[in-house]
Amino acid sequence: MNEIIYTKTIREKYTADVCVIGGGPAGIAAAVSAARQGVSVFLAESQGFFGGLATTALVPAFMSFTDGVNFLAGGIGREVYDLCIENGFNGLVGIHVEKYKRLCDNLIVNERNIKYSFFTTLIDVIKNGEDHVNYAVFNAKSGTFAVRAKIFIDCTGDGDLCAFAGNPYVIGGDDGRTMPSTLCTIWNNINWGDKNFTDDSELEKAFADNIFTQEDRHLSGMWRVGDNLGGGNIGHCFDADATDEVSLTQAMITGRKILPEYEKYYREYLGRGYKNANIVISGSCLGVRESRRITGDYELCADDFIKRASFNDEIGRFSYPVDIHIAKPDKESYEKFRKEYETMRYKTGESYGIPYRILLPKNLSNVYVAGRCASTDKKMQASIRVMPGCFIMGQAAGIGAAISAANTTANGVCETRSVNILELQQKLKDIGAYLPNAR
Repeated sequence: MNEIIYTKTIREKYTADVCVIGGGPAGIAAAVSAARQGVSVFLAESQGFFGGLATTALVPAFMSFTDGVNFLAGGIGREVYDLCIENGFNGLVGIHVEKYKRLCDNLIVNERNIKYSFFTTLIDVIKNGEDHVNYAVFNAKSGTFAVRAKIFIDCTGDGDLCAFAGNPYVIGGDDGRTMPSTLCTIWNNINWGDKNFTDDSELEKAFADNIFTQEDRHLSGMWRVGDNLGGGNIGHCFDADATDEVSLTQAMITGRKILPEYEKYYREYLGRGYKNANIVISGSCLGVRESRRITGDYELCADDFIKRASFNDEIGRFSYPVDIHIAKPDKESYEKFRKEYETMRYKTGESYGIPYRILLPKNLSNVYVAGRCASTDKKMQASIRVMPGCFIMGQAAGIGAAISAANTTANGVCETRSVNILELQQKLKDIGAYLPNAR
């Protein structure tokens, strides 16, 4: 492959105390919580709306905000939860996409300390020394420009800013394979009152009839997202690399190719409530479950899940199971998933702690990372990756960034590791975070 040298003079378009990259659940929580601490924020989102994979990929469900007793995603997560209930979401199981877009708009637009821009994609960083990021570089319709900030928060889901800045990361397990992605969908003409069966109940018969390209027994299923609408988390695109556009392109084509097979299955094999169901639209991007995991000051690991771990620098607690989707479309992989999912889950009221240190990229001094790309091992990533977990991490990064920015030294140095943990925990508790072990 040929290489060229390309140079260009670009403008510094924005300056802010805190620059947040990515407007999904982690980015929304980070931007709003930082702004409410009184610092200036610039929020960049590559799509035309906020919400992350719920709105871009049509991922239909938040997953649980609670451990069955305690509301774990208190703070920004609780605010989103309450707004969803007020807007008529179905028990908060299914996400009404258009309503959720407007809800997210309002959260950001109503904060006077936030400047924001859609269609704005991170493409590079400019560093001062080995560990300090001075600028994030973006491409947009107006051209290429830079944003200068004291603190940067990487909420891209793929850890793009951290990777561009040279911080180490891990992809996949020992074999390098990541969880498969899903091209999610919206369906119409569903009679929810006539559905009293599991979505996978007729899979073996359908396999015997050869209606599927692949024998994928891991069918996550359909969520109610309207009176007669369903959100499909259906089918897997295996071996898709979310950090490579060629791989993503092929996965999108594969995802669209297999969707008619599932439409046939739901209509003809499950029938009843689905007999008139149709796919209306698929996501504009893949529902990616796993890509880069940024190496941080601490790696949250499966042993922490097993021990129900607590930490001195805890910024929240979480309880979602270790939900690693199957590696390959075969029965052996599905049985392995079922066994692990059943054992790596909690009883009501149990949870594990999330330490501040997983938000701190190992080799960067003024950067946070929050969301599915935070510092975890593969199993723990499969738990913390869901939206309520991202709200918890994002708001801690946002308030931590505000504290860091307020403590800038005379020579302009901002340091995430100088944050007083007790101060951060108190500020988190003030907004409603669940921190039972914090003083």
